[in-house]
Amino acid sequence: MPNYFYTAKSFDGTTKTGNITAKDTRELAQMLKSENLFLIYPILEKEKKKSGLNGLVPSFGVSTTEKILMTRNLWIMFAAGLSLVKIFDILSAQSKNPKLKNIMIDVSKRLNKGESFSGALAQYPKVFNEFFLSMVKIGEESGTLEDVFEILSTHMDRDHELRSKIRGAMIYPAIIVAVMTVIGGVISVFVLPQFSTFLKGMNVPLPIYTRILIGIGDFSQRYWWVFLVAPLVLGYLVVLSLKTKPGRWIKDTLLLKMPLISTFIKKSNSTVLIRSLSSLNSSGISLIRSLEITSATVSNMYFKKAINQAIEKVKKGEKLSNALRPYANIFPFGALDMIEVGEETGKTSVVLKKLADFYEQEVIEITQNFSVIIEPLLIVFLGLLVAFFAISIIEPMYSSLKSI
Repeated sequence: MPNYFYTAKSFDGTTKTGNITAKDTRELAQMLKSENLFLIYPILEKEKKKSGLNGLVPSFGVSTTEKILMTRNLWIMFAAGLSLVKIFDILSAQSKNPKLKNIMIDVSKRLNKGESFSGALAQYPKVFNEFFLSMVKIGEESGTLEDVFEILSTHMDRDHELRSKIRGAMIYPAIIVAVMTVIGGVISVFVLPQFSTFLKGMNVPLPIYTRILIGIGDFSQRYWWVFLVAPLVLGYLVVLSLKTKPGRWIKDTLLLKMPLISTFIKKSNSTVLIRSLSSLNSSGISLIRSLEITSATVSNMYFKKAINQAIEKVKKGEKLSNALRPYANIFPFGALDMIEVGEETGKTSVVLKKLADFYEQEVIEITQNFSVIIEPLLIVFLGLLVAFFAISIIEPMYSSLKSI
């Protein structure tokens, strides 16, 4: 018969753990009942050993897709009347991610010990952010966890869908640029040096662009390793600089000033900001607390500054639309006017949701248009490079033939 590791509670609330050999969980529950204990959490000893090995298995965190699926299941199971402990027992058994599985088992144990749901989740801030925890906490306090799970599920799903479409639109241009870079490196290191020797042997005056091409070829042959090291060093320095406050300010300033990019940046950040405010506000969280939480969800420093200063003004009694008015230039046209209409009609949550849906659709259309526009631009750029390469070689050859 299998050996079970169990967690049980006595009628006075004392938790007890141990090992018992039983035919199945039903027999295990009966055996514990005879000792005035009721079964909370059973696990086969061999499965316990496997879960103990999970710490030795490399884990790469919990993906957004897994968190969305978990939240959706929480909503469905809670709506079906299952207790949180039972829900997390089921989810932990279903999870294939060792890290998420261990988190769910630990949350279930903490709930059994009497900890609050939000408190148990707060032990894992890298998985459950402040936005998620605040929503759960307000759901606990108001008894509306089912509604909160539904809102969270929808919010996370839409946010992930938006980010996925943006990434998807950027994949093709990124592949083209990467291929062009590799081809350029191969030509510079292996092809240009051969042409350099040929052109120098013609004994004819070389135009400036041909001399530039020969210079690139000579440099590539002598310092080919630069083409391998330079991108890595440059990328590392860029990543380091973006982690500093001045670096983030420079990046965000450039993004908001660039003609083709600025509209996209404004609408994408506004979508995240407005959708977060809508979800928090509809859950009953105060406007000030909603703004504090939302400040952590936007990545652009200018939007963070706008929200943080708006918090101070709202605390003094100002309307949100008026508090954000000094930063009207970073928001899409008409956004603050629509928020003001929502405040005046008492339908702020509804207006924010509709605004978020509207700007989300516009961001998706911009990314699709961007991928369509960038393709011919990349082809034109590639054509100019080929033309430069061809003219630099053909013109000296033509001049040499004329002299003959």
